[in-house]
Amino acid sequence: MKIIFKRKILANAIAPLMATAQSRSTLPAVEGILIEAKMPNTVILTTYELEKGMRTTIEAEVIEEGYFVINAQKFNQTLYVMENEDITLTVDEKLCATITSGRSTFRLNALEGENFPSVPSLKSEMGFYIGEGVLRKMLDKTTYAMGTVDQRQVLNGCFVHVNDDGIMIVACDSFKLARCSRRTEIKKGNESDKYIHYSFILPVKTVNELYKLLSNDEEKMTRIYLMRKHIVFEIGNIIFFSRLIEGEYIDYERIILTNHKVTVEVNKEELMSSLERAALITEEKIAGSVRSHVKLNVSGENIEISAVSTNGSSYDEVKISHEGEDVLIAFNNRYLMDSIRSCDTEKIKLSISTPLTSMNIEPLEEEDGIEELYMILPVRIKE
Repeated sequence: MKIIFKRKILANAIAPLMATAQSRSTLPAVEGILIEAKMPNTVILTTYELEKGMRTTIEAEVIEEGYFVINAQKFNQTLYVMENEDITLTVDEKLCATITSGRSTFRLNALEGENFPSVPSLKSEMGFYIGEGVLRKMLDKTTYAMGTVDQRQVLNGCFVHVNDDGIMIVACDSFKLARCSRRTEIKKGNESDKYIHYSFILPVKTVNELYKLLSNDEEKMTRIYLMRKHIVFEIGNIIFFSRLIEGEYIDYERIILTNHKVTVEVNKEELMSSLERAALITEEKIAGSVRSHVKLNVSGENIEISAVSTNGSSYDEVKISHEGEDVLIAFNNRYLMDSIRSCDTEKIKLSISTPLTSMNIEPLEEEDGIEELYMILPVRIKE
């Protein structure tokens, strides 16, 4: 195999692929980039770490076709130290990969392409189109609530439901829940489909990589293919594919309380500022100490925000509009801040029943076509 690349084009193509190339594995091929060179000017680059992978196609001058695997980290590092614009990659019959640029030459070991793990099918009759910016914003609002090491595997990711009317994403762990739905244009991936109706669970690592790949452009569409165990995203010139989490998602509607006794309307930024000041106490890292919680004392026309730790204390008051009895409740401050931050409106509504039951957080005035709800469990306190 012999290929002449433009260095910037190759480096830009490889950069996102590094996210799905393992740095250490018992399978050397999983640490590599599969390079497929086809005459006259097509090169396909693939990385795959058995759970998720990426593929992109670039143009280059293919002098001799080939199908080989080269260590991704070493290849990427070599490109960054090369100075000439043209990069020549040659792989001989002894599986020696030679990279030359100007007067510089590097040699790496290569593997036969057949050693690369079998990539799942990247096309399907099932699928749909959705705006990149829409999906990215929905993930931004919900992913903080994903589980990461929950014993219930289905919680270690995001539940996604798509139909003709729009999209809903739910994330939940043992302490918090985020549910966001939006009416938006969902295009059929196959014109023969009568309607769109898909539900699936994306793993947490897949969600994190997907978020980085998506742009904020809501008019730019990404195509999504669905298989029984895998999902494929076409984002620009990158194909990102991943395994799905198998199983039934929890009945999240059942655990959301609706008949609350206390409602509080408060300015989001004022409350966030108070919680950020409390975070100086609640997130203090001192040897032998445990992170403290933040207390919210709803009393009359004020909400009192206080925190105490071995390093000090904080106290704030914020004006509120309040219906129902007074209540004292406490939360993990980081979880509370993440939930409130997801609301984009000027004012938010807090719905509370007792100091030991969950609190709902919602925008006071939701955007047309968007519904959001964030739920957080309190921590037990000694009054």
